[in-house]
Amino acid sequence: MASPTKLYLFTYNLLQSFGWTIAFYRILIDFVETKSVNGAYASAGELICLLQKLAFLEVIHGVLGVVPSGVLNPLMQWGGRTHFLLAIVRPVVEVQELPSIFITFVAWSLTEVIRYTHYALNCVGSCPYWITYLRFTLFIGLYPIGIAPGEMWLMYEALPFIKVKNLYANSFASLRFSYYDFVRVLLLCYPFLWLKLYLHMFKQRRSKLGGRQKEE
Repeated sequence: MASPTKLYLFTYNLLQSFGWTIAFYRILIDFVETKSVNGAYASAGELICLLQKLAFLEVIHGVLGVVPSGVLNPLMQWGGRTHFLLAIVRPVVEVQELPSIFITFVAWSLTEVIRYTHYALNCVGSCPYWITYLRFTLFIGLYPIGIAPGEMWLMYEALPFIKVKNLYANSFASLRFSYYDFVRVLLLCYPFLWLKLYLHMFKQRRSKLGGRQKEE
């Protein structure tokens, strides 16, 4: 009989997988019906924001030790995505219809449907190899696509609007730099922060697939 922790993790990951599947379906349907990439945020943005908020639980899971992922990597991924969505995309409505949103959301959705399905099935000990293979292979292409023409390009495109709106001026009033300056510096640091997570995924890939690939 599954422990309460395993049951909770299975339920959480299954719900996240279901949520990201709905998000991807909405984006795909909107694209097919409108022949445009401009409606990705309108069709799935608020759902993705909700799913990303809930993903903070994964940081808590690491803190409590109920999963072996630790705290730093989940926190970096959650923090980066949450800042992107809630601090930039949601308040800067001028960028919500840009192609970079479509690119980001498609890359995230495909990644997360596989990732959460993999986690959920592992909780019940019945994850087929092909799911594991996709989990530790699709990221090779999807991560760079989601980061470069997706998140980074969107943040760059948002800079003029951030400056004109003087976004978060009150929060940065006591500092010697503005939020606009912060995002510019963040853009310079982003590739290095992302590379840490990317290389970590390759390390996991060798661990999960290395032995099986050698046998084949």
